[in-house]
Amino acid sequence: MSSPRFHPDSSPSSADEPALLARVAEGDRESFRRLYVHYHRRLHRFLMRITREPHVCEEIINDTMMVVWRHAGDFRGDSQVSTWIMGIAYRRALKTLQRNRTARAQPIMVMPDPAAGHVTLDALVNGAEMHDWVGAALDRLSPEHRLVLELAYFMGLSCEEIASIAGCPVGTVKTRMFYGRERLRDALQAVALPRGEAAT
Repeated sequence: MSSPRFHPDSSPSSADEPALLARVAEGDRESFRRLYVHYHRRLHRFLMRITREPHVCEEIINDTMMVVWRHAGDFRGDSQVSTWIMGIAYRRALKTLQRNRTARAQPIMVMPDPAAGHVTLDALVNGAEMHDWVGAALDRLSPEHRLVLELAYFMGLSCEEIASIAGCPVGTVKTRMFYGRERLRDALQAVALPRGEAAT
């Protein structure tokens, strides 16, 4: 069977997702198109935060939905369809982050205690460049820490939902969030300080 054509610009469908996925498993191209449309915006929002490169984002979306097309019959209803699809996207994004991190690894600079007069996270919150700083700081985290923070703070998912998507225990998610926040704090201070000051 040839691969279906994707149409991300079509209107979203209100079809019941499990029933829609069941029809996809039977090879129904129209049902697949409707499912693709339904998830494109959500996946794009999540993946653009991670990649910040439209072509990479679209590549991961297409890879994710191709897995859905080929393996829709593997869905057993143990979770929501959204969790299943986001889990596929999570694993694809993780591979991309790991590959990019290996290609352009950057060490995280651990800055001195803020009490010594250096910039603090509280001082950064209202800064005009905060958005760029957060993006640069997130780039310095491990893929596992970064994805957990993205899912929790920017996608608004609970630890239980993230655990289902990542395929790991809730305790592991909480541990990654704890260490991810600590490393993000260090990375934020590193990218926020002027180069000369960071070197001192």
